[in-house]
Amino acid sequence: MLGVLTGFGIIAFVIAVGYVVGRIGVGGPQAGYVLNRIAFFVTNPALLFTVLAKEDIHTVFAGSGLAANIAAIVAGLVFLVASRLFFRRPAARTTIGVLASSYSNFNNIGIPVAVYVLGSPGYIAPVLLVQLIVFAPIALTVLDVTSRGRVSLRDIVLNPVRNPMIIASVAGVVVAALGWTLPGPVDSAFTLLGGAAVPLVLMAFGVSLHGSAPLRAAGVRAEVITATALKVVLMPVVGWALARYGFGITGHALFATVVLCALPAAQNVYNFAARYERGELVARDAVLLTTIFSVPVIFVIAVLLT
Repeated sequence: MLGVLTGFGIIAFVIAVGYVVGRIGVGGPQAGYVLNRIAFFVTNPALLFTVLAKEDIHTVFAGSGLAANIAAIVAGLVFLVASRLFFRRPAARTTIGVLASSYSNFNNIGIPVAVYVLGSPGYIAPVLLVQLIVFAPIALTVLDVTSRGRVSLRDIVLNPVRNPMIIASVAGVVVAALGWTLPGPVDSAFTLLGGAAVPLVLMAFGVSLHGSAPLRAAGVRAEVITATALKVVLMPVVGWALARYGFGITGHALFATVVLCALPAAQNVYNFAARYERGELVARDAVLLTTIFSVPVIFVIAVLLT
C-alpha cells in the first residue's frame, strides 16, 4: 500500500507542476499541445518498445487484458441502451458517448499509472492494441457512415498503422516473441527517450486543467454524467467481477485489471468528435470529468485490493 501511495504522490506532484506551468504561462498558450505531441509521437512509443521487448510474451497477453476489454464492451453497450431509451440522440453523437464510456486513456494517463502504481507499463499493451486495432476502426466506420453517408476504408485501415503507440507495441512484442536482445546502445537510447514519457504526459495533463470548466452546456449534462459514471464506476466493477470470478485472477493481477478499467476516457474520443463535428461537447466534458474522478477512484481501488 505504501508503494501505491508513493506512486500517487509522485503523479500528483508532477501534475501540480504542470498546472502551475499552465497558470503562469511558462510554455506559452500551446504548451500542453506541444508536450502531448512529443509524448505521443516520441517518448511514449520509446517507453513501450523498451518495456515490451523485455517482457514475457505470455504475461503480456494474460487474462487481465481480456477482462478489461470485455468490461469496456459492457460499459459501451449500457450507454448505447441508455441513449436509445432516454437521450434519443443521432447515431454519430451516440457513438461518441459510447466511446466516452469505454475507450480508455492508455496513451497518456495510463502509462504513468502503469509505471508508478502497477509497476510496469507492460500491463497496458494488450488492451491498448485491441482498443486501437478493433474498437477505433468500428467507431470510425459508424461515424463515417452516419456523418458522411460513406465509409472511408483508407482511413479505417491506415489509422491504426499510423499510430506510433501501436507500431512501438507491436515491434516490442515481436522482439520479445523472437527472443532477441537489444544491442546495448540501442536499448540505452530508447530507455533515455522513454524516461521522459511519464513527466511529459503528467505535466501536459496539469497544463490542461488550467481554465477547464465542464458541464456548462445544459444540453449535454445527462450524457456526460452518464458516460462518466459508466467509465469510472461501472467499468471497474465489471472488470473486477470478470477478472475475479470469470478468470480466477487474484492478487496484484486483479488490482491491475481493475485499475486499467478505471482509467479515464481517452483524448482520442474528443479527436474523433471534432473530426466529424459530432458530440464535441460530450467528448470534451466526459474526458475532463473522467480524468478528474479516475484518480480518487483508483485510490479507492488500491485501498480495497492491496
